[in-house]
Amino acid sequence: MAGVKRGLRGRQGGVKPPLTGVKTAPETAPAEPKPTGPGGVPLPSPVAGTNLVIADIVLRAAGGLLRDRLEKGLLVKSYDQTKAEKLVDGRGVASSLALWGASHLARRSPIGLAVVAGGLAAKVFYDRGKRLEKKRRAKKAAPPES
Repeated sequence: MAGVKRGLRGRQGGVKPPLTGVKTAPETAPAEPKPTGPGGVPLPSPVAGTNLVIADIVLRAAGGLLRDRLEKGLLVKSYDQTKAEKLVDGRGVASSLALWGASHLARRSPIGLAVVAGGLAAKVFYDRGKRLEKKRRAKKAAPPES
């Protein structure tokens, strides 16, 4: 049993004798592997920070395009194409900043999400109340049918 163990570990000195007549490759440091993304696709830069910046720009641009298409698609159901484009593309700086701030607040914490969702619910109820009040006034002002 002791002989088997010694045979697995090699000779006592731990160094194997060199093979004669066999050329060995010169010892060099292994080349650093190229960084790859998911699926083994090579990344654009070997610097991780640069790859993060590129990914951030691509994701933000794609998200913005998707958001614009989605907003226009939702508005086309209620308005014609030109009106929908005017509503989405004609937003001012203050409106854009308010939307950005609300989305940032909602994304950062559950409390912020509750505040934004509560504000949106209040706005929906306010708009609905205004619409119902307008209907009541129009109904009251209309002459009765006889």
